[in-house]
Amino acid sequence: MSVEGGNADERLKRIEAITDPALSRLGFDALLVESLARTGGLLGVDSAAVCLLDAHSQQLVTAAAWGIEAGHEPPARLPLGRGYAGKVLTTGDTVMLTDPDDETLAHPALQGQGIRSLLAVPVTIGGSVGGVLHVATRRRGPACDDEQMLRLLADRIALADQARERQVDRATTLALQYDLLPTELPAVAGLEFAARYVAGHDAGVGGDWYDVLPLPDGWAGVAIGDVTGRGLHAATVMGRLRSALRAYALETTDPADVLARLDRKVQHFEPGMMATVCYATIDPARTVVSLSTAGHPPPVTIGGGHAAHSLPVPADLPLGTRIHRPRRVHRYALQPGALLFFFTDGLVERWGPTIDNGLRQLCDSLVATSAETACAETMGALVDGRPLVDDIAMLALRRR
Repeated sequence: MSVEGGNADERLKRIEAITDPALSRLGFDALLVESLARTGGLLGVDSAAVCLLDAHSQQLVTAAAWGIEAGHEPPARLPLGRGYAGKVLTTGDTVMLTDPDDETLAHPALQGQGIRSLLAVPVTIGGSVGGVLHVATRRRGPACDDEQMLRLLADRIALADQARERQVDRATTLALQYDLLPTELPAVAGLEFAARYVAGHDAGVGGDWYDVLPLPDGWAGVAIGDVTGRGLHAATVMGRLRSALRAYALETTDPADVLARLDRKVQHFEPGMMATVCYATIDPARTVVSLSTAGHPPPVTIGGGHAAHSLPVPADLPLGTRIHRPRRVHRYALQPGALLFFFTDGLVERWGPTIDNGLRQLCDSLVATSAETACAETMGALVDGRPLVDDIAMLALRRR
C-alpha cells in the first residue's frame, strides 16, 4: 500500500496534496471527495473512505468514498463496536489489517471485494474520536508511511467538519430564532408597538426574544427575555420558554404568577439553564401596567412631560436559579402618549464596565412620538455602525 523508499520528495508531494490551500475553498462534501481521490492515487490503493459518527443512531455513516466504495448506495452504516472501525472508534488507535475476513471488515462496501490490506486511523473532532478514515487494497503491502499521511488528512477533515458544524449551527439558530420571533406584531386596541432584533456576530447567536400577547377580556401582555448561552440550544430553549409563557399568560393576568410558573418549568425541564425575563400586562382600560422582572433590566419610560428614565422595578431572581423567593408585581400608571421601551442587555452593556453609560445613551436617544420612531432612533444612536458582541432585542409600547 505504501510507496517504497520514503524519500523526501515523495513525502513532500503527499503533504502538499493534502494541505493544498485550494481544498479549503471547496465545500465540505467536495473537500472530502477530492482529498480521498488524491490520497487514493498517491498511495496506489483500491479504496478510500471516511465514516463519521451519527450520535443519534449511534452508527458510523460513510460521509465520502473513492474507488471500490464510491457510489455504494445507500451510504454504508457501520455498527459501533464491530470490525476494524469499531476498534478505532473505541481505542483511538490506528488499525492495520492483513487478509481480513468479512466479519473483521464489517463493512458492506468492502466485504467480498478481496481486500488483502487495510489501514484505518481515527478522525478526532473536538477532543474525541468522531470518525474513521481508511484506505484498502486488494494487494498486500507495507503501511509504514501511509499512516502519517492518513493522520494528516484526518486532521484536515476534523477541522473542516468543525467549521461546517459552526456554519450549520449558526444558520439553523438564525432560522429558528427568526421563525420564533413574530414577523408582525399584533394589533391591540389603544396601544401601538414596534420591535427590532439584531443577531450578535462575535459571540454567536443567543436566546434573546420578545413577544406581544393579545389576551382574553381586553388585556394585553408584553414579554422580553434573554436565555443564557449561545447557539442552537439557547435558541431552542428560548422557543420553549416563549411558548410556555404564552400558555401561562392565558391562565392569569398577574405577571409575577406567570414568571413563577415559568421558573418552575425551567427548573424541572431545563436543568442547568438560566434566563432573564420581564413580563408586563396592561389592563383593558390601558391605564395601568403591571410588571414583574426575573433578573431582567426594567423598561425605560418617557412621556407626560418627564424625561426618559428606567422604571423603578426591583428585579427578582432570574429563572432557573433554584432559590425559592416570592416574585413581586409592580404597578404604574400608563398615561396617554406614554411610551415603555423594553430591551435586552446587549443594547446597553457594551458602553462601559457597567450598563449605566448605555442606559444614559438610551435615555438620551429615546423619543415618545411613536413606537416605530423610538425603535428607529435607538437603532441609529446605539446600534448602527457598531460591532456587536451580543444579540439585541428591543420592543417599544406606546399608549395612543
